[in-house]
Amino acid sequence: MGSLRRGLLMILPFVLWGTAMTAMAPLVSTGGPILVSCLRLLPAGIIVITFVPLLGRSLAIDPGDRGWFLLFTLIDALLFQICLARGLEGTGAGLGSVLIDSQPLMVALLARWLFAETINPIGWMGLVLGLMGIVCLGVPQPLLQHWWLLGEGVSFQSGWQAGTGWMLAAAIAMAVGTVLSRFACRNSDPVAVTGWHMLLGGLPLLIWHGLDGAFPLVPPWSVFAWTQMAYASLMGGAVAYALFFWFASREDLTGFTTLGFLTPVFALASGGLLLQERLNNLQWLAVLLVLLSVVLVSQRKRLWEPVALVNEPQRSDLGA
Repeated sequence: MGSLRRGLLMILPFVLWGTAMTAMAPLVSTGGPILVSCLRLLPAGIIVITFVPLLGRSLAIDPGDRGWFLLFTLIDALLFQICLARGLEGTGAGLGSVLIDSQPLMVALLARWLFAETINPIGWMGLVLGLMGIVCLGVPQPLLQHWWLLGEGVSFQSGWQAGTGWMLAAAIAMAVGTVLSRFACRNSDPVAVTGWHMLLGGLPLLIWHGLDGAFPLVPPWSVFAWTQMAYASLMGGAVAYALFFWFASREDLTGFTTLGFLTPVFALASGGLLLQERLNNLQWLAVLLVLLSVVLVSQRKRLWEPVALVNEPQRSDLGA
């Protein structure tokens, strides 16, 4: 029972991230993307900062990490949350989550460039499948029919989903932020860095919302809508990130982070149940390609080892 409970807790952050997108999606139209982004970050950051000392961790950001921390906050908190909220205006929670969770593909390329991490043939296969999936998700269907099926010519803007570009921008911001977090946490506690970056990233959004005037300062949400926002902030923000970093510091990091491919699955399931969102056949194919690509890239070493072991005796025989 103990191992089962631990396994469920390991999956929980990704369940919360997927379902939080479903909770946030209907709030953007009445509250505005800036306010929704702010309310996603500020309360979560305050909660994490409050609980860090109770966990016996230090709140201090090492002086050598502060430059990287500020850049990490700007990109991963401020820029990512704005792009995410604006993307939800034009895409559903399920489709949006799939686009967001394409970022491991970008992280793999950045890690290859910056840290010289190897990408074996299994990894390259996953990257190609991921690229195909992103094309199917992001390129308008009339354009795909014209390119692949030689249909009638259409303009580039025809059928383009307004939120697709924002979601892809959010995925890039998240990928860059993931790489920057390695530099921001070199000598600082990662949970404290997470809390501070949510708190400091949310403050400019609050000021922006107050000065913008495009939406009411306090949105006319129902009690249920405020409950959705609280869930997205407290559960999809504070609890999810706290659990993620807690397990990441104790479990095999590669094996644990591969659970991230479950996030869009939960987002699609909750979006279908609660928001009646539906994907067409081409988008379902794209979802499968993206999920398969994330699995292949994240598990490339484990999948490649049996192939290497099979080929090893052959190379030994040839050498003899």
